Parts: sequence; C-alpha cells; structure tokens
Amino acid sequence: MKRIGNTWPAITDFANLHAAYRLARRGKSGREEVARFAFQLERHLLRLQWELQQGGYHPGDYRLFTLYERKPRRIAAAPFRDRVVHHAVMRAIEPPLDRCFIHDSYACRKGKGVHAAVDRYQNWAQRYAYVMQLDIKAYFPSIDHAILKRTLRHYLKDAHTLTLLDRIIDHSPEDERTEPGCGIPIGNLTSQFFANLYLNRLDHCIKQQLGVNAYLRYVDDLVLLANDKRQLWGWHAAIVDSLRQHEGLELHDPLITPVRLGIDLFGYRVWPDKRRLRNDNGHRFARKHRRRARLYAEGRCELADFQPSMQAWIGHARHGDTEGLRTALFSGTVFSRGN
Repeated sequence: MKRIGNTWPAITDFANLHAAYRLARRGKSGREEVARFAFQLERHLLRLQWELQQGGYHPGDYRLFTLYERKPRRIAAAPFRDRVVHHAVMRAIEPPLDRCFIHDSYACRKGKGVHAAVDRYQNWAQRYAYVMQLDIKAYFPSIDHAILKRTLRHYLKDAHTLTLLDRIIDHSPEDERTEPGCGIPIGNLTSQFFANLYLNRLDHCIKQQLGVNAYLRYVDDLVLLANDKRQLWGWHAAIVDSLRQHEGLELHDPLITPVRLGIDLFGYRVWPDKRRLRNDNGHRFARKHRRRARLYAEGRCELADFQPSMQAWIGHARHGDTEGLRTALFSGTVFSRGN
C-alpha cells in the first residue's frame, strides 16, 4: 500500500485538538484534573498546540494502579493533557490505517467489538466442527518498540507524526516491560491501536498465506475454526514460527475443542446455538449490585453514581441467554433509603 503522509497538520489543527479534548473528557468531566484543564480550555489547547508544533511536547508521568477482574491487570493512566494528544493523533491516523486491517479484527474498532466477534464465531460454529483458541504470553509488556516503530513506518511517512509516536512509545513505564525496549501501557488509547497494528501482519498471513477462512482476533486472542484437528495443529505450528520470527512473541498452549461442547469467549460461554454469561461474570456483578444497594441504603452514594456501569452490564448481558439471570438479580435486590 502507499504510505500515508501529511498527517501532522491534521493532528496539530486547533479544531482537531478541541475535538480530541471533548473525546478525552467523555465520562470523566467530574474529575479534578479535567475540570482544571476545562477552566482555561483555550489557553491549555493553545499551549499544547504550540508545544507540538515547536517539538517541545513531552508526555507526563503515568498513574499506575491495578484492576482485579478475573486476574490482576496493571493499568497505566496518562495525564489528561496527554490523553488529549492521544485522541488528536488517533483522529488523524486511525481512519486511513483502519482500512489496512482484516475484516475480522474486532478490538477497539468502529462497528466491531466483543458482541460482533461472538456473533461471527457463533455463525462459524454452525459450519465447523473444531475451534482452536490462542493467546499471546504477556502481550502488551512484550511488544518490541523497534518492531512497532518499523511497523508504523511501513504505513506512515510524516516525520513529525512518527517522531511524536516514537516519543509516546519510548515513554512507556519501565515496570510495564518484560525487558528493556519492550512494553506499552494497557491504559493508553494509542496502545489499543498499536496492539491492533502490531499483529496486522500476522492477521494477513493467517488469512492469505495459511488460507484460514474462519479466523478472528480480539487484541491478543486468536480464534481459528476447521473441520480437521490436524489442520488446526498445522496452522498452530506455522503461527508459532511466524510470531517468533517477526514479532518476537510467544503463545500460551493452544486449546482445541469441539464446538458442540461450548467455549469461553469474551465473557460468554458460547455454543453453536446459544450463549450464556460466564458464571464468574454473573457472580461478580451480583456482589457489586448488593454492595451498591447497601451503600445507597446508608446514604453513601446516589443512583446516578453507578447507573452507567449498571446499564453497560445489562447491555452486555442482553447479548446472551440471560433473561432469567437478569430477572433474579434485579428482583432480588431493592434500592431504598434506610430510616
């Protein structure tokens, strides 16, 4: 493909920075650092524009914390002004680069996502007998900076844009790395895009060179289907070699299953003709729901404090056969103020 140029004027355009600010503050307008930025919005955006144009922009320090959902995940949260820059960059480079991805790459892309990926798998599960699930060992901490930068240069040619992306990559927290020169933070918007781009070569290899018709990827989770287990094992060997040679990554042991037995996939238990929420998902939400009801009864929170997350869970649950579960959860817990 022809490399993409002239992205820097779009990134540093004031209107683009303002639109990036609006995206970065979404769902976070009540936070102190966002409010401080908004209080003198034009001044902050003009300062950011000047720093970018003069080459003096440098990312700030990350705030590191751990999320505990199924397994601990270390999150690195960038300062708000850096998140504005991340959105400004993505608004300029993501639309043209997204066209380079295969159709069945589902993470962090418009019109894709978990539910579309599960729909796609379930359609294939009605036509194929076996599924192979693969995932990459320590994916984000193992992404090689030099390989990622070469990959970006394969698609982009604007020197200023590439310098900014290099600066973002090099600023990754050191304790997020498996070794020097590796690792990007999970919390960054740019990291989500880098994670898609880093494996784009592999996606095309699997589709075009290996000839896998039923293949999808969500970040570092790979799913392949076939009617012959030997075919799946052959593909696995080729993928292992390709990943080691080109991306410097290793896979966990593969899981090959008859589709009729069902698999755990992106928060669901999925069979060819039905899907349910994973048990741990329902139990985790039930605990949170009871705790919220208790805090509300004690006057320590308002309904609006957790309404968005509750609606998000309901939206996720509705994509499975969960009517009975939802009825039991919401009829069994009452939100009322104590005396």
